[in-house]
Amino acid sequence: MSAQRKTIREVQKDAYRKEAYRYVGQNVTRLDAKEKITAAIKYIDDIDMRGMLHIKLLLSPYANAIVKSIDSTEAESMPGVIKVYSWVNTPKIRYNSAIFYPGQTDLEDETLFSEHMRYVGDRVAAVVAESKEAAEEGMNRLKVEYDELVPLLDPVKALDQQHEERREVNLSCGDIEKIKGDTTDLVVVEDEVRTQKIHHAALEPHACIAYMEPGDIVTVLSPCQLIFGVRYIVSKVLDHPLSKVRVIKWAMGGTFGGKQEVILEPLCAYIAKDLGRPVKLSLNRSETIVATRTRAATVGKVKTIVSKAGRFIGREVDIVTDAGAYMTGAHRVTTAMGKKLFRLYRIPHQSYKGTTVRTNTTPSGACRGYGSPQIHTITEINVDHIARELKLDPVELRLRNLVVPFDEDPSGGPNLGNARIIECVNRGAEAFCWKERFSFVPQGGRFRRGVGMACSTHSNGYAGSIYPDFTAMNMRLTEDGAVLVNAGLHELGNGTLTVIAQIVAEVLDVNIKKVVVSEGDTMHSPYDVGCVASRVTYVCGNCAKKLAEEIREKFRALASIVLRVPLNEMTFYDGNIIVKSNKDRAFSYGEVISEIGRTLQEEVGGYLSYKSVANPGSYAAHFAEVEVDTLTGSVTVIDYLAVHDVGKAINPKLVEGQIYGGVQMGIGMALFEELTYDSQGNPRNASFSRYTMVNAPEMPNVKVMLVEDEEPSGPFGAKSVGEIATVPVASAVVNAVNWALGTHLAQLPLTPASIISSIK
Repeated sequence: MSAQRKTIREVQKDAYRKEAYRYVGQNVTRLDAKEKITAAIKYIDDIDMRGMLHIKLLLSPYANAIVKSIDSTEAESMPGVIKVYSWVNTPKIRYNSAIFYPGQTDLEDETLFSEHMRYVGDRVAAVVAESKEAAEEGMNRLKVEYDELVPLLDPVKALDQQHEERREVNLSCGDIEKIKGDTTDLVVVEDEVRTQKIHHAALEPHACIAYMEPGDIVTVLSPCQLIFGVRYIVSKVLDHPLSKVRVIKWAMGGTFGGKQEVILEPLCAYIAKDLGRPVKLSLNRSETIVATRTRAATVGKVKTIVSKAGRFIGREVDIVTDAGAYMTGAHRVTTAMGKKLFRLYRIPHQSYKGTTVRTNTTPSGACRGYGSPQIHTITEINVDHIARELKLDPVELRLRNLVVPFDEDPSGGPNLGNARIIECVNRGAEAFCWKERFSFVPQGGRFRRGVGMACSTHSNGYAGSIYPDFTAMNMRLTEDGAVLVNAGLHELGNGTLTVIAQIVAEVLDVNIKKVVVSEGDTMHSPYDVGCVASRVTYVCGNCAKKLAEEIREKFRALASIVLRVPLNEMTFYDGNIIVKSNKDRAFSYGEVISEIGRTLQEEVGGYLSYKSVANPGSYAAHFAEVEVDTLTGSVTVIDYLAVHDVGKAINPKLVEGQIYGGVQMGIGMALFEELTYDSQGNPRNASFSRYTMVNAPEMPNVKVMLVEDEEPSGPFGAKSVGEIATVPVASAVVNAVNWALGTHLAQLPLTPASIISSIK
């Protein structure tokens, strides 16, 4: 009976929500669905401008070498070849591809070209020609002489060889040194966990177009994540006025962080300016794998001090991050890892040391989760190790130590907000039947099953960090009752524009099909930091909501004047103003807007610059069941549950879609994906035929549970989900394998060979 009453209350609650919100919380179909399905959307490689030239890059075949000479005579004599660029005839201005705002001080160690090749895939030269074929033929005719050097491939060895150029960060709370001295009646559990380099594997390889417009304006079409960051770097490298660099966010076929940094755009822009003609640079898959960015590999040492009752007393974490050949944004990733460390468990004494070093491998940078998958994999494997040492259920151990809503960040970061991680664990353990499925004793036989789980947290923007986190929007109601939203937004394929439209439609009570949300154009859009740091729904969504509320009040006041009715006699409904005192007569928004323009000569719209004031944590608990074949070492994930604290799902289907994709990427990190190199620094698997990813047959039946307890500071209570969706997956799967086998595997990915070796 009680269960029935509870179900009735839940139904009533859902009905109230549906009545309260017309668009927020509803599964609105993506606004760009038709264009994508019918291939109406054109990507960079689909564009062919009049007079366009094509660029082909010559990439270094060596991981560490000096270019002694480049002979381009034969290449430039080829029909159709226009010019060859290299370090000899291009600017030597140094930059960092992750810097997006003036005043940021990351190590600037990149140039358009260099005579020192630092990894296989580094840019040696660029051939510009009338056609792709001519450009490639010209590239094949270049004669380059190299002086090959010994490559440095191991980040741990790089610690001893790099001093001036490596970067360190230290964070702490409490006094870890004090409790390290006396661990009587305490248990100390140590681990070393290694995570790997991973390719983003976005469907669309990297591409860019640049051309000149009247007024000496350099225009760049880029499927990027930070148009204003691209503008800044292009302006710097070309020594061209910022006001005369225009970057237009173009349709994107996926990124997962791979298009966050400024990689191709400065070179494209420089050549377009130099030649005065449109140019296109499109990489193929192999070039994208070796010559863009990867997820940073890490080596993490963890020492946790815990009471015999299972209370975390202290933790010491030491991370080495492999930046690859250039520093790029890798040290930002290292810093971000440390920031996340303090926001999941209540640990009174904790220290974090992160060191970023360079190696002669593909540069690292942003990748979905921005360090969170690495740091949580490292620490969550350690937490399961503690559970084994104390003979405690891994779920129970976590529940004794997790943060609670509105805890303070002990490292001095922003308040955690409405952190519902304990609810995620409790609800997930019950739905997954954890108590019935978990066992301390591994099974026997060839095929062994085990369950594992992991917890994680992630951010909602940059607030509380050294990076700016503000945005701005223009919004206006048109004479036909539509709403135009002009903002520096970036649609990455995740439904950003649809979510913003839902928020605006909800506030203004207008049909969502009449809300038009534009993507960014630096010449015409208000400023936005970019689609990074899981900030868009939380920060940009807040801006859209507050601006729409301001415009709604302005509209009400002006409508009251032109309709000659008191404010309390008007209600808004579905693009109409209902006048109660006039027999509920309805006036369309378009009618009223036109009358306001004619009689009051005013526009109904506004502008808002919004600064994020909080940075609550998003949280998740994931549960996995695996089956391990002890003969072959292969692992199959057979069941999976992802429980997410999202505050409020603006569009539940889009949220679930993000989680499904995040689980796929995380399983790849746990079991399959790794960009590897031979002893000379040559990538072994620079193609999809050799780079193993999780395909549909390998995917388990993923179940999703959303914990919707609204975040007070979020738009309609919403928090981020895009990045955290992949954060706890690898550790949940690895923990499941270790419980299944009674092993302590801690080097990712768990290859069949490593599993067989650990069993033996």
